[in-house]
Amino acid sequence: MTHPHGKAVWIVLDGVGLGALPDAAVYGDSDAATLPHVANACGGLALPNLQRLGLGHLATIAGVSPHPAPCGAFGRMCEQAAGKDSISGHWEMAGVTLGEPFATYPQGFPAALMMSFAAVAGCRPLGNVAASGTAILDLYGAEHLCTGRPIVYTSVDSVLQIAAHEAVLPSAALYELCRQVRILADSYRIGRVIARPFTGDPATGFSRTPGRKDFPMPPPRATLFDRLEQAQIPVWAVGKLADLFAGRGIGRQLPTRDNREGMVRILEGYGELPRPGLLAANLIDFDMIYGHRQDAIGFGHALEAFDAWLPQLQAVLARDDLLLMAADHGCDPLTTGTDHTREYVPVLGWRPGMQAARRLGERSSFADLGATLADFFGVPVTTGLSFLKEVY
Repeated sequence: MTHPHGKAVWIVLDGVGLGALPDAAVYGDSDAATLPHVANACGGLALPNLQRLGLGHLATIAGVSPHPAPCGAFGRMCEQAAGKDSISGHWEMAGVTLGEPFATYPQGFPAALMMSFAAVAGCRPLGNVAASGTAILDLYGAEHLCTGRPIVYTSVDSVLQIAAHEAVLPSAALYELCRQVRILADSYRIGRVIARPFTGDPATGFSRTPGRKDFPMPPPRATLFDRLEQAQIPVWAVGKLADLFAGRGIGRQLPTRDNREGMVRILEGYGELPRPGLLAANLIDFDMIYGHRQDAIGFGHALEAFDAWLPQLQAVLARDDLLLMAADHGCDPLTTGTDHTREYVPVLGWRPGMQAARRLGERSSFADLGATLADFFGVPVTTGLSFLKEVY
């Protein structure tokens, strides 16, 4: 059942996993269960609106029991792509599944890549180590101010991050450097090059600015966004989602600094988006601010804030519209390490007027979400199995 005049809103709750996938042990994640662990740490979560959509039926979540009369479509999805990266998770939801994970460099990047970096930047970088974004500034911030050499660092993810003080390398120049390094990084299968501007001084301390910008490897094949663009159906993106697709197929970007601003932009974007159209959003705080920093209590508060906001979005959706919510991976703050975690993720669907529960079961691929959106807009479904009929 297509809806040629409808709008769809797709929200990625970044890092909100449900529990370890069957192959999680390969990734060191056999004990991961982001949402259940967060709920336990908080002494239970108050998520009445997500509960009514069926979230409590998907895992044992303290405070979120199975609703006796849910009015949403609910299931869980299994990632087919190798790895547990944000890019691979988002790409699979949009119809492109990676067979080989992106490369990681926990011991630092190869000398040949750093030589090429120096040729582009005009100087050798500082760092080239795996470190957190705050620790790296304490280690190299003062030397960077003295020498002007950019700071290069990575993490357990497939990222090459470049930090520079705004007084040394203004953001526009840092972004241009990242664009050139992105070309070099393709040969090394690095998922993202990330610009990390910062301010401050050694005496008062350094701090990162909101000017982060991601430069990802572009998808190797056409995504849902490309097919919608070909069908002249606009796609608008809220938050970092556009960066994960290198902007391809996305007509308008609405950048955000945090979840609070993201929720404001979702409402604004929905109101301005032409009909038909897709508004795709990523809410990053669960992952970036709380999961990676192992703050389970903050994670729980952020989930409750999203749940309290959700009825505002539901109230403005028209009868022919569709709301889908999912996650791209887990990011369990209570497991060893600060990495993403290989987990099942929830998928929740809703439309105005929906009264009865629709069980989506266990979906064998994240691609089922993209197939459902393609089905909704009447564009070809190239991979995944649509569950649109279960929502309508």
